[in-house]
Amino acid sequence: MRHLLDLSKDELSAWLAEHGEPGYRAQQIARWALQRGVTDFEAMTDLPAALRATLASEFTLAPLPVLATRIADDGDTTKVLLDLGGDGQAVEAVRMTYDPDEDGVPDRTTVCVSTQVGCAMACTFCATGQQGFTRNLRPSEILAQVLHFTRERRVTNVVFMGMGEPLANYAATMRAVRWMVDPDGLDIRQRGITISTVGIVNGIRRLAAEGLQIGLSISLHAPDDDLRRRLIPTAGGTTIDELIEAARGYVEARGRRVTFAYALLEHVNDEPEQARRLAQRLRGLQAHVNLIPYNPTAGAGLRRPSQERVRAFQRELQAAGINATVRIERGQEIAAACGQLRTDVLGTPGDDDAASQAAPIEWRG
Repeated sequence: MRHLLDLSKDELSAWLAEHGEPGYRAQQIARWALQRGVTDFEAMTDLPAALRATLASEFTLAPLPVLATRIADDGDTTKVLLDLGGDGQAVEAVRMTYDPDEDGVPDRTTVCVSTQVGCAMACTFCATGQQGFTRNLRPSEILAQVLHFTRERRVTNVVFMGMGEPLANYAATMRAVRWMVDPDGLDIRQRGITISTVGIVNGIRRLAAEGLQIGLSISLHAPDDDLRRRLIPTAGGTTIDELIEAARGYVEARGRRVTFAYALLEHVNDEPEQARRLAQRLRGLQAHVNLIPYNPTAGAGLRRPSQERVRAFQRELQAAGINATVRIERGQEIAAACGQLRTDVLGTPGDDDAASQAAPIEWRG
């Protein structure tokens, strides 16, 4: 049976028209399913009983069962592992809450969502990358991660930074985004949504043409192509210059700066000279660098740099006129980095002890 939220709003309207229902029913149904988070069509009390019965015969609104939940000691970070139907198919989602800032902006609640079971990008420093790729998520499965948390409190921001590559599951990702920003859907402001990509150039160009004011984060992780290919084996023939050009096109089309994510790995990509080369690459681009101290995963053979090395790298970028911040880390004690909880609970697909037995990678500076 199809999940109702795999339909776009236009498809829902067309289905209703085929059944002789007025167009405003789509608005009613969307608000029940997304804003109120109901999981049973019978709860949609302002719909005719016959329509509720017809909807129930063709669609489902079932939520994803929870396999595991972990809550950080401070209570501000919660991670869940959601079941997609057995056979080890499960995805993670994380909720992070923040206090009001000094300007009095209300509490911010951010949900980090996954778009794939596993990931095919094979980044050497990522727990999800070590799991391999199983399948793409459907729009309803992406939305279910946000809905799990909206049933507890309002979500103000969504970041596509969980398991998987969003732009490799482009159609489902964008269907989910459209429901998130729809006033009859989750009604999240467009600027409150950010899509992170390992760097699929065609996907970045498509996203620029969507007409949405959503944020874009590109995973760079190196100042030169040779090192980047070692860190991201699937980067293939995509060069950093091509990524920067695609980012420039996004800035021009959407009028928003682009974020470049940079995972700092000790004595691999965190030298001051590498920071200077990175700054030279990004000079003149409306961009921000998000520095992410490495969160160790089993078998990667990589180390987290000291705070001193992290700050030195940041200072080099800032001295060159590049806006750079160090990511505020949340939920380390609950394995909040993407892929870690799934590995802890279900193991690595195909090998229950694969993560612990993987041969370390030898890195040469």
